[in-house]
Amino acid sequence: MESQSYYHNRGPTLGASAHPPSGAVPDLKRQGHNDSGHPRLHGLDALRGGALLLGILLHALMSFHTSGGWLIADVRNTVVADTTVYVIHLFRMTLFMLLAGYFGNMVLRRRGAASYVRDRLVRILSPIFVFWPLAVILPMAVFVPLDAARRNLPAPSASAEDVGLLTIFSPSFLWFLLTLMQCTLIVVAVRAMLVRIFGAEALARAASIVGRWFASPAGAIIAALPYLIGLLIQGHSLSGIREPLTVVPELSSLIPYLGAFVVGWMLFAHRPGLVQVSRRWLLHLVAAVIFTVVAAPDLPLHRPLPVAATLTALAAWAWTYALLGLCTRFLTRERPAIRYLADASYWMYLIHMPILLGCEVLVAGADLPIFVKLLFTLSITFAVLLLSYHFLVRSTWLGKWLNGRRHPFHWSPRSARGPKTPAASE
Repeated sequence: MESQSYYHNRGPTLGASAHPPSGAVPDLKRQGHNDSGHPRLHGLDALRGGALLLGILLHALMSFHTSGGWLIADVRNTVVADTTVYVIHLFRMTLFMLLAGYFGNMVLRRRGAASYVRDRLVRILSPIFVFWPLAVILPMAVFVPLDAARRNLPAPSASAEDVGLLTIFSPSFLWFLLTLMQCTLIVVAVRAMLVRIFGAEALARAASIVGRWFASPAGAIIAALPYLIGLLIQGHSLSGIREPLTVVPELSSLIPYLGAFVVGWMLFAHRPGLVQVSRRWLLHLVAAVIFTVVAAPDLPLHRPLPVAATLTALAAWAWTYALLGLCTRFLTRERPAIRYLADASYWMYLIHMPILLGCEVLVAGADLPIFVKLLFTLSITFAVLLLSYHFLVRSTWLGKWLNGRRHPFHWSPRSARGPKTPAASE
Protein backbone atom coordinates (compact mmCIF):
# COMPACT_ATOMS: atom_id res chain seq x y z
CA MET A 1 0.00 0.00 0.00
CA GLU A 2 1.33 3.37 -0.97
CA SER A 3 1.20 5.16 2.31
CA GLN A 4 1.89 2.30 4.67
CA SER A 5 5.33 1.42 3.39
CA TYR A 6 7.01 4.83 3.20
CA TYR A 7 8.74 4.31 6.52
CA HIS A 8 7.43 0.87 7.35
CA ASN A 9 8.69 -2.65 6.80
CA ARG A 10 11.60 -1.69 4.50
CA GLY A 11 12.66 0.89 6.74
CA PRO A 12 -0.47 22.59 -15.55
CA THR A 13 -2.77 23.57 -17.78
CA LEU A 14 -5.24 24.15 -20.47
CA GLY A 15 -8.87 26.97 -20.19
CA ALA A 16 -12.23 27.54 -21.59
CA SER A 17 -13.30 27.36 -25.13
CA ALA A 18 -16.85 26.65 -26.22
CA HIS A 19 -19.49 26.22 -23.56
CA PRO A 20 -21.77 23.40 -24.70
CA PRO A 21 -25.30 23.03 -23.43
CA SER A 22 -25.77 21.25 -20.13
CA GLY A 23 -25.20 17.53 -20.55
CA ALA A 24 -23.74 17.89 -24.02
CA VAL A 25 -20.42 16.36 -24.91
CA PRO A 26 -17.81 19.14 -25.13
CA ASP A 27 -16.24 19.84 -28.48
CA LEU A 28 -12.75 18.79 -27.47
CA LYS A 29 -11.57 18.76 -31.04
CA ARG A 30 -11.75 22.53 -30.92
CA GLN A 31 -11.19 22.94 -27.22
CA GLY A 32 -8.06 20.90 -26.74
CA HIS A 33 -6.15 20.20 -29.91
CA ASN A 34 -5.25 23.44 -31.56
CA ASP A 35 -1.51 23.20 -31.89
CA SER A 36 -1.14 26.93 -32.32
CA GLY A 37 -2.71 27.72 -28.98
CA HIS A 38 -4.26 25.13 -26.69
CA PRO A 39 -7.07 26.47 -24.54
CA ARG A 40 -7.34 25.22 -21.02
CA LEU A 41 -9.15 21.92 -20.51
CA HIS A 42 -10.89 22.58 -17.23
CA GLY A 43 -11.95 18.98 -16.60
CA LEU A 44 -8.43 17.62 -16.91
CA ASP A 45 -7.06 20.52 -14.90
CA ALA A 46 -9.43 19.76 -12.03
CA LEU A 47 -8.74 16.05 -12.30
CA ARG A 48 -4.98 16.44 -12.01
CA GLY A 49 -5.28 18.75 -9.02
CA GLY A 50 -7.82 16.41 -7.47
CA ALA A 51 -5.46 13.44 -7.79
CA LEU A 52 -2.84 15.31 -5.76
CA LEU A 53 -5.31 16.56 -3.15
CA LEU A 54 -6.69 13.04 -2.75
CA GLY A 55 -3.18 12.09 -1.68
CA ILE A 56 -3.42 14.50 1.25
CA LEU A 57 -6.77 12.97 2.25
CA LEU A 58 -5.27 9.49 1.94
CA HIS A 59 -2.37 10.38 4.26
CA ALA A 60 -4.78 11.96 6.73
CA LEU A 61 -6.82 8.75 6.86
CA MET A 62 -3.81 6.48 7.29
CA SER A 63 -3.44 7.24 10.99
CA PHE A 64 -6.89 5.64 11.51
CA HIS A 65 -6.03 2.49 9.56
CA THR A 66 -6.89 -0.69 11.45
CA SER A 67 -3.71 -2.48 10.36
CA GLY A 68 -1.39 0.33 11.44
CA GLY A 69 1.78 0.75 9.45
CA TRP A 70 1.55 4.53 9.13
CA LEU A 71 3.93 7.05 10.67
CA ILE A 72 1.37 8.14 13.27
CA ALA A 73 -0.91 5.63 15.01
CA ASP A 74 -4.10 7.14 16.41
CA VAL A 75 -5.81 5.56 19.41
CA ARG A 76 -8.90 5.19 17.24
CA ASN A 77 -9.26 3.31 13.97
CA THR A 78 -12.02 2.39 11.57
CA VAL A 79 -12.64 0.15 8.60
CA VAL A 80 -14.05 3.21 6.82
CA ALA A 81 -10.50 4.55 6.66
CA ASP A 82 -9.29 1.17 5.38
CA THR A 83 -11.89 1.12 2.61
CA THR A 84 -11.37 4.73 1.55
CA VAL A 85 -7.59 4.34 1.41
CA TYR A 86 -7.98 1.12 -0.58
CA VAL A 87 -10.20 2.74 -3.21
CA ILE A 88 -8.14 5.92 -3.56
CA HIS A 89 -4.89 4.02 -3.85
CA LEU A 90 -6.27 1.79 -6.61
CA PHE A 91 -6.48 4.56 -9.19
CA ARG A 92 -4.97 7.83 -7.94
CA MET A 93 -1.47 7.62 -9.37
CA THR A 94 -2.62 5.76 -12.47
CA LEU A 95 -4.93 8.69 -13.21
CA PHE A 96 -2.18 11.20 -12.47
CA MET A 97 0.29 9.48 -14.81
CA LEU A 98 -2.30 9.30 -17.59
CA LEU A 99 -2.85 13.05 -17.33
CA ALA A 100 0.90 13.65 -17.24
CA GLY A 101 1.24 11.73 -20.50
CA TYR A 102 -1.62 13.63 -22.12
CA PHE A 103 -0.21 17.03 -21.20
CA GLY A 104 3.31 15.84 -21.96
CA ASN A 105 2.45 15.07 -25.58
CA MET A 106 0.78 18.46 -25.83
CA VAL A 107 3.86 20.30 -24.59
CA LEU A 108 6.24 18.33 -26.77
CA ARG A 109 4.22 19.16 -29.88
CA ARG A 110 4.17 22.84 -28.99
CA ARG A 111 7.75 23.28 -27.80
CA GLY A 112 9.76 20.34 -29.06
CA ALA A 113 11.39 17.46 -27.21
CA ALA A 114 14.41 19.33 -25.84
CA SER A 115 12.32 22.12 -24.31
CA TYR A 116 9.87 19.59 -22.88
CA VAL A 117 12.61 17.59 -21.16
CA ARG A 118 14.27 20.74 -19.79
CA ASP A 119 10.93 21.89 -18.39
CA ARG A 120 10.40 18.55 -16.63
CA LEU A 121 13.91 18.52 -15.21
CA VAL A 122 13.26 21.94 -13.67
CA ARG A 123 9.70 21.42 -12.46
CA ILE A 124 9.63 17.69 -11.71
CA LEU A 125 13.13 16.48 -10.86
CA SER A 126 14.66 19.45 -9.05
CA PRO A 127 11.83 19.77 -6.47
CA ILE A 128 12.72 16.30 -5.19
CA PHE A 129 16.13 17.49 -4.04
CA VAL A 130 14.89 20.83 -2.72
CA PHE A 131 11.83 19.61 -0.81
CA TRP A 132 13.16 16.24 0.39
CA PRO A 133 14.64 17.58 3.67
CA LEU A 134 11.37 19.30 4.59
CA ALA A 135 9.03 16.60 3.33
CA VAL A 136 10.93 13.50 4.48
CA ILE A 137 13.67 14.30 6.98
CA LEU A 138 11.62 16.64 9.17
CA PRO A 139 8.75 14.16 9.75
CA MET A 140 11.18 11.34 10.52
CA ALA A 141 13.31 13.45 12.84
CA VAL A 142 10.51 15.19 14.75
CA PHE A 143 6.99 13.82 14.48
CA VAL A 144 7.64 10.08 14.30
CA PRO A 145 9.76 10.11 17.51
CA LEU A 146 7.11 12.26 19.21
CA ASP A 147 4.40 9.73 18.40
CA ALA A 148 6.64 6.86 19.49
CA ALA A 149 7.22 8.59 22.84
CA ARG A 150 3.47 9.07 23.28
CA ARG A 151 2.99 5.32 22.83
CA ASN A 152 5.99 4.47 25.07
CA LEU A 153 7.81 2.93 22.14
CA PRO A 154 11.53 3.25 21.38
CA ALA A 155 12.36 5.88 18.79
CA PRO A 156 12.69 4.32 15.32
CA SER A 157 16.21 3.58 14.17
CA ALA A 158 17.39 4.93 10.83
CA SER A 159 21.06 3.98 10.77
CA ALA A 160 22.73 2.70 7.64
CA GLU A 161 23.54 -0.58 9.41
CA ASP A 162 19.88 -1.19 10.19
CA VAL A 163 18.15 -0.30 6.95
CA GLY A 164 20.76 0.56 4.34
CA LEU A 165 21.64 3.81 2.66
CA LEU A 166 19.07 3.43 -0.12
CA THR A 167 16.25 3.22 2.40
CA ILE A 168 17.56 6.16 4.41
CA PHE A 169 17.54 8.25 1.25
CA SER A 170 14.13 7.00 0.19
CA PRO A 171 12.10 9.50 -1.86
CA SER A 172 9.13 8.68 0.41
CA PHE A 173 5.89 10.14 -0.95
CA LEU A 174 7.87 12.12 -3.55
CA TRP A 175 8.52 8.84 -5.37
CA PHE A 176 5.93 9.75 -8.00
CA LEU A 177 8.12 12.60 -9.25
CA LEU A 178 11.00 10.20 -9.88
CA THR A 179 8.70 7.75 -11.63
CA LEU A 180 7.18 10.54 -13.73
CA MET A 181 10.66 11.70 -14.74
CA GLN A 182 11.59 8.14 -15.70
CA CYS A 183 8.43 7.79 -17.80
CA THR A 184 9.13 11.11 -19.50
CA LEU A 185 12.70 10.22 -20.44
CA ILE A 186 11.74 6.74 -21.66
CA VAL A 187 8.90 7.98 -23.87
CA VAL A 188 10.92 10.87 -25.31
CA ALA A 189 13.88 8.58 -26.05
CA VAL A 190 11.74 5.89 -27.68
CA ARG A 191 9.85 8.51 -29.68
CA ALA A 192 13.10 10.03 -30.96
CA MET A 193 14.30 6.61 -32.05
CA LEU A 194 11.03 5.79 -33.82
CA VAL A 195 10.93 9.18 -35.55
CA ARG A 196 14.44 8.56 -36.84
CA ILE A 197 13.46 5.13 -38.18
CA PHE A 198 9.94 5.70 -39.51
CA GLY A 199 9.55 9.47 -39.76
CA ALA A 200 7.37 11.87 -37.79
CA GLU A 201 4.27 11.60 -39.99
CA ALA A 202 4.16 7.81 -39.90
CA LEU A 203 4.67 7.83 -36.15
CA ALA A 204 1.86 10.36 -35.68
CA ARG A 205 -0.52 8.16 -37.70
CA ALA A 206 0.45 5.11 -35.66
CA ALA A 207 -0.02 7.00 -32.39
CA SER A 208 -3.48 8.10 -33.50
CA ILE A 209 -4.41 4.48 -34.24
CA VAL A 210 -3.20 3.34 -30.82
CA GLY A 211 -5.07 6.23 -29.24
CA ARG A 212 -8.21 5.05 -31.02
CA TRP A 213 -7.78 1.66 -29.35
CA PHE A 214 -7.52 3.26 -25.92
CA ALA A 215 -10.61 5.39 -26.61
CA SER A 216 -12.65 2.38 -27.78
CA PRO A 217 -15.17 0.49 -25.60
CA ALA A 218 -12.40 -1.99 -24.78
CA GLY A 219 -9.90 0.78 -24.06
CA ALA A 220 -9.88 0.41 -20.28
CA ILE A 221 -9.26 -3.33 -20.60
CA ILE A 222 -6.32 -2.78 -22.96
CA ALA A 223 -4.94 -0.02 -20.74
CA ALA A 224 -5.11 -2.30 -17.68
CA LEU A 225 -2.59 -4.82 -19.07
CA PRO A 226 0.58 -3.06 -17.79
CA TYR A 227 -1.09 -2.66 -14.38
CA LEU A 228 -1.79 -6.40 -14.37
CA ILE A 229 1.82 -7.16 -15.28
CA GLY A 230 3.02 -4.94 -12.45
CA LEU A 231 0.84 -6.77 -9.93
CA LEU A 232 2.10 -10.14 -11.13
CA ILE A 233 5.71 -8.99 -10.77
CA GLN A 234 4.87 -7.54 -7.36
CA GLY A 235 3.54 -10.90 -6.23
CA HIS A 236 0.30 -9.69 -4.65
CA SER A 237 -2.62 -7.44 -5.51
CA LEU A 238 -3.36 -5.95 -2.09
CA SER A 239 -4.43 -2.33 -2.59
CA GLY A 240 -2.93 -2.08 -6.04
CA ILE A 241 0.57 -1.06 -7.05
CA ARG A 242 3.12 -0.57 -4.29
CA GLU A 243 5.33 2.48 -4.68
CA PRO A 244 9.12 2.09 -5.10
CA LEU A 245 10.81 2.40 -1.73
CA THR A 246 14.16 3.67 -2.99
CA VAL A 247 15.49 5.76 -5.86
CA VAL A 248 16.21 2.56 -7.80
CA PRO A 249 13.44 1.93 -10.39
CA GLU A 250 11.28 -1.11 -9.71
CA LEU A 251 9.59 -2.86 -12.61
CA SER A 252 6.51 -3.65 -10.53
CA SER A 253 5.69 0.06 -10.35
CA LEU A 254 7.47 1.46 -13.41
CA ILE A 255 5.62 -0.77 -15.89
CA PRO A 256 2.08 0.15 -14.70
CA TYR A 257 2.79 3.87 -14.47
CA LEU A 258 4.70 3.97 -17.74
CA GLY A 259 1.69 2.23 -19.26
CA ALA A 260 -0.64 4.91 -17.87
CA PHE A 261 1.65 7.66 -19.16
CA VAL A 262 1.59 6.10 -22.63
CA VAL A 263 -2.22 5.83 -22.57
CA GLY A 264 -2.47 9.55 -21.92
CA TRP A 265 0.14 10.27 -24.58
CA MET A 266 -1.80 8.28 -27.17
CA LEU A 267 -5.17 9.73 -26.21
CA PHE A 268 -3.80 13.17 -27.06
CA ALA A 269 -2.63 11.82 -30.42
CA HIS A 270 -6.20 10.68 -31.22
CA ARG A 271 -8.25 13.88 -31.42
CA PRO A 272 -11.72 12.49 -30.59
CA GLY A 273 -10.30 10.30 -27.81
CA LEU A 274 -11.52 12.24 -24.80
CA VAL A 275 -14.96 12.75 -26.34
CA GLN A 276 -15.31 9.01 -26.88
CA VAL A 277 -14.20 8.19 -23.34
CA SER A 278 -16.54 10.81 -21.88
CA ARG A 279 -19.58 9.15 -23.49
CA ARG A 280 -19.03 5.99 -21.43
CA TRP A 281 -18.28 7.55 -18.04
CA LEU A 282 -21.34 6.01 -16.35
CA LEU A 283 -20.58 2.53 -17.69
CA HIS A 284 -17.01 2.82 -16.44
CA LEU A 285 -18.22 4.07 -13.05
CA VAL A 286 -20.55 1.10 -12.59
CA ALA A 287 -17.77 -1.26 -13.64
CA ALA A 288 -15.38 0.46 -11.22
CA VAL A 289 -17.70 -0.11 -8.26
CA ILE A 290 -18.30 -3.75 -9.18
CA PHE A 291 -14.64 -4.61 -9.76
CA THR A 292 -13.58 -2.74 -6.61
CA VAL A 293 -15.97 -4.77 -4.47
CA VAL A 294 -15.05 -8.08 -6.09
CA ALA A 295 -11.32 -7.32 -5.90
CA ALA A 296 -11.42 -6.24 -2.24
CA PRO A 297 -8.66 -8.09 -0.36
CA ASP A 298 -10.86 -8.57 2.73
CA LEU A 299 -13.40 -10.75 0.94
CA PRO A 300 -13.33 -14.32 2.32
CA LEU A 301 -12.57 -15.77 -1.09
CA HIS A 302 -9.54 -17.69 -2.24
CA ARG A 303 -8.46 -16.25 -5.56
CA PRO A 304 -5.26 -17.19 -7.37
CA LEU A 305 -2.94 -14.26 -7.95
CA PRO A 306 -3.72 -13.96 -11.70
CA VAL A 307 -7.45 -13.68 -10.93
CA ALA A 308 -7.04 -11.22 -8.06
CA ALA A 309 -4.55 -9.15 -10.05
CA THR A 310 -6.86 -9.02 -13.07
CA LEU A 311 -9.80 -7.83 -10.97
CA THR A 312 -7.64 -5.20 -9.26
CA ALA A 313 -6.21 -3.91 -12.55
CA LEU A 314 -9.68 -3.66 -14.08
CA ALA A 315 -10.98 -1.82 -11.00
CA ALA A 316 -8.13 0.70 -11.16
CA TRP A 317 -8.60 1.46 -14.83
CA ALA A 318 -12.39 1.53 -14.65
CA TRP A 319 -12.05 4.26 -12.00
CA THR A 320 -9.50 6.08 -14.13
CA TYR A 321 -11.69 6.08 -17.23
CA ALA A 322 -14.83 6.91 -15.25
CA LEU A 323 -13.29 9.99 -13.65
CA LEU A 324 -11.61 11.03 -16.88
CA GLY A 325 -14.90 10.81 -18.76
CA LEU A 326 -16.96 12.42 -16.00
CA CYS A 327 -14.73 15.48 -15.64
CA THR A 328 -14.24 15.84 -19.38
CA ARG A 329 -17.98 15.77 -20.02
CA PHE A 330 -19.25 18.04 -17.27
CA LEU A 331 -16.42 20.38 -16.26
CA THR A 332 -16.41 22.35 -19.50
CA ARG A 333 -16.23 25.92 -18.22
CA GLU A 334 -13.92 27.76 -15.89
CA ARG A 335 -14.74 27.66 -12.19
CA PRO A 336 -12.34 30.02 -10.43
CA ALA A 337 -12.25 28.08 -7.17
CA ILE A 338 -11.45 24.80 -8.91
CA ARG A 339 -8.86 26.46 -11.10
CA TYR A 340 -7.22 28.04 -8.07
CA LEU A 341 -7.05 24.70 -6.24
CA ALA A 342 -5.67 23.03 -9.36
CA ASP A 343 -2.93 25.65 -9.52
CA ALA A 344 -2.18 25.26 -5.81
CA SER A 345 -2.29 21.46 -5.66
CA TYR A 346 1.32 20.80 -6.64
CA TRP A 347 2.74 23.06 -3.92
CA MET A 348 0.22 21.70 -1.42
CA TYR A 349 1.21 18.12 -2.06
CA LEU A 350 4.93 18.84 -1.96
CA ILE A 351 4.87 20.33 1.55
CA HIS A 352 1.79 18.81 3.18
CA MET A 353 3.49 15.99 5.07
CA PRO A 354 5.14 17.83 8.01
CA ILE A 355 2.03 19.97 8.57
CA LEU A 356 -0.31 16.99 8.38
CA LEU A 357 1.81 14.81 10.65
CA GLY A 358 2.14 17.62 13.17
CA CYS A 359 -1.65 17.83 13.36
CA GLU A 360 -1.97 14.04 13.58
CA VAL A 361 0.45 13.91 16.52
CA LEU A 362 -1.56 16.57 18.37
CA VAL A 363 -4.80 14.58 18.28
CA ALA A 364 -3.51 10.99 18.10
CA GLY A 365 -3.94 10.33 21.83
CA ALA A 366 -7.14 12.33 22.32
CA ASP A 367 -10.41 10.55 23.07
CA LEU A 368 -12.35 12.31 20.34
CA PRO A 369 -14.50 11.02 17.47
CA ILE A 370 -12.54 10.24 14.33
CA PHE A 371 -14.61 12.71 12.33
CA VAL A 372 -13.61 15.54 14.69
CA LYS A 373 -9.94 14.57 14.48
CA LEU A 374 -10.02 14.30 10.72
CA LEU A 375 -11.82 17.63 10.37
CA PHE A 376 -9.26 19.32 12.63
CA THR A 377 -6.29 17.79 10.82
CA LEU A 378 -7.51 18.59 7.31
CA SER A 379 -8.76 22.08 8.20
CA ILE A 380 -5.45 23.17 9.72
CA THR A 381 -3.40 21.49 7.00
CA PHE A 382 -5.36 22.97 4.12
CA ALA A 383 -5.46 26.41 5.73
CA VAL A 384 -1.67 26.51 6.13
CA LEU A 385 -1.09 25.11 2.64
CA LEU A 386 -3.45 27.53 0.91
CA LEU A 387 -2.20 30.57 2.81
CA SER A 388 1.42 29.68 2.07
CA TYR A 389 0.59 29.13 -1.59
CA HIS A 390 -1.25 32.41 -1.93
CA PHE A 391 1.31 34.63 -0.22
CA LEU A 392 4.59 32.77 -0.77
CA VAL A 393 4.21 30.92 -4.06
CA ARG A 394 1.54 32.05 -6.50
CA SER A 395 3.01 35.47 -7.28
CA THR A 396 6.69 34.72 -6.59
CA TRP A 397 9.62 32.94 -8.17
CA LEU A 398 8.38 29.74 -6.51
CA GLY A 399 5.23 29.89 -8.61
CA LYS A 400 7.30 30.47 -11.74
CA TRP A 401 9.49 27.50 -10.85
CA LEU A 402 6.79 24.99 -9.92
CA ASN A 403 3.86 26.06 -12.12
CA GLY A 404 5.61 27.70 -15.03
CA ARG A 405 4.28 31.22 -14.48
CA ARG A 406 4.01 33.95 -11.86
CA HIS A 407 0.47 35.24 -11.30
CA PRO A 408 -0.23 38.89 -10.47
CA PHE A 409 -0.65 39.30 -6.73
CA HIS A 410 -4.13 39.82 -5.26
CA TRP A 411 -4.92 39.90 -1.57
CA SER A 412 -8.04 37.80 -2.06
CA PRO A 413 -8.02 34.43 -3.88
CA ARG A 414 -11.39 35.44 -5.38
CA SER A 415 -9.58 38.11 -7.36
CA ALA A 416 -6.74 35.80 -8.35
CA ARG A 417 -8.23 34.61 -11.61
CA GLY A 418 -5.79 33.20 -14.09
CA PRO A 419 -5.51 34.52 -17.63
CA LYS A 420 -7.64 33.14 -20.40
CA THR A 421 -4.57 32.63 -22.51
CA PRO A 422 -3.03 29.23 -23.09
CA ALA A 423 -0.79 27.92 -20.37
CA ALA A 424 2.37 27.04 -22.15
CA SER A 425 3.89 25.53 -19.08
CA GLU A 426 1.98 22.31 -19.09
